[in-house]
Amino acid sequence: MSKLKVRQWTGKLLILDFIFTYLIMQSLIMRPAETINCSQPSTESLLNALRGSFFNKTEVRPVLHLTTPTTISVGFAMYAILDVNEKAQILDTFLYVWFSWNIEGLSWDPDECGTDRITLPRKKFWRHDIVINELISDNQAPSSYYLSLDNTGLIEDGLPYHVVSSCNLDIYSFPFDVQNCIYTFSSYKHTKRDIQLSFSEPVEETLRKSLNYMETRGEWELITMLASKPNDSIYFNFDGMDSWDELKYNIVLKRRPTLYVVNLLLPSYFLITVDLFSFLLPPQAVDRSAFKMTLILGYTVFLLLMNDLLPVTGNTIPLINVFFSLCLALMVVSLLETIVITNIMCASSNYTPLPKWIKVLFLHYLARLVCLGKNTSDQNSPTQRNNIPSCSPEEEMTEIKHQEKGTNSLLNFTEQEVKELSMIKEHLLTIRQQVNKHFSRDQKTEEWMRLGEVIDRFIFILYVVFLSVSFCTILIFWFNWYSFQREA
Repeated sequence: MSKLKVRQWTGKLLILDFIFTYLIMQSLIMRPAETINCSQPSTESLLNALRGSFFNKTEVRPVLHLTTPTTISVGFAMYAILDVNEKAQILDTFLYVWFSWNIEGLSWDPDECGTDRITLPRKKFWRHDIVINELISDNQAPSSYYLSLDNTGLIEDGLPYHVVSSCNLDIYSFPFDVQNCIYTFSSYKHTKRDIQLSFSEPVEETLRKSLNYMETRGEWELITMLASKPNDSIYFNFDGMDSWDELKYNIVLKRRPTLYVVNLLLPSYFLITVDLFSFLLPPQAVDRSAFKMTLILGYTVFLLLMNDLLPVTGNTIPLINVFFSLCLALMVVSLLETIVITNIMCASSNYTPLPKWIKVLFLHYLARLVCLGKNTSDQNSPTQRNNIPSCSPEEEMTEIKHQEKGTNSLLNFTEQEVKELSMIKEHLLTIRQQVNKHFSRDQKTEEWMRLGEVIDRFIFILYVVFLSVSFCTILIFWFNWYSFQREA
């Protein structure tokens, strides 16, 4: 019998608990209400009327029925572009974001209450949980504690945002790069059934306001904005698959390249051009190799000093880094080529003859490619090139004997004097033969010398082609950079 009574009282308590819970929920939900009445047109009267019906109901959305979604309008203006970190793939900006939504069942007569708008503490009303999905750091901007409420029940809530967001940065065309970053506004917890988002104004108006309010004029420039609303953004939660409402803004930024052109590209072009004109120096001159080594040292120091201006990222290699690497590689190749040619000029007489395939490849085809015709030295004998007449040793001895006879007949020298003169002439003949041998070059030496000339001319043309192509590439990137600005 006692057990039956306990069960009856337990059932009654459960029913009372259900009724109590229902009454609490109904008190939290906004009931359909008429225009609130003010006893007099004063702020105190309006606050008393709001306090009795709408204040401190922050637990649930301000709707008459929980099945009704709350529509929130979102807008913002960009005040500053603080930083773009290519290494960390981060965009750092300062925004002013505003939200607006309606409290169902709330309105008053402006004439009766004395005003059509009032500013109230934010903690008195329900607050949304809309965030920027790309945000990777807390909002460090000053807090705002108030929002505005008008006589139709429309709440307008605006606050500053220091947005440090992730962005996929492509720096291949640095310093003429254009970046496209995304801001995605969505509710953190409420699904599409609870909160629906809309744009508070056209994106063209958002861009115009941002350009007017922009305070910074640093490295980056805001070009344009695009806005879109995906049809369905599906995510997985603890209950399964559900959809959230989202608003996406594409922020298009452009880098101002003047600093990098003046401090990086122009000095590199000057140094590589000076190295190009070093080919006018004789290859066998020691000054040419020393000059090139000095240029390489100076260029290396230049790259070390300017390293902080270059972007560092693991995704792609910037084209400007490839340009600097090729410049340094060409300088090193030209120095090595100068060393090789100097060695050929000084010691080619001790080399073995050129292989046949090198003669065909370098002296025939490559020589024609670099516009080196037939060597004029091949058409002249070594003695003609040095303006020294050649004759055989027997002819020279016969000539000496004839000269001795003529001398004996013309001059009355003693026999001892004639012998001394003959010895002097023999020594002079020996010296003359050594001089002819020193200045004359055989076919083997001529081919090695020809090979050095072809290589020197080829490296020179390679320099000219590289400078021309890189210069045209930079002009094309710069032209596209300006044309993008005009299109925007």
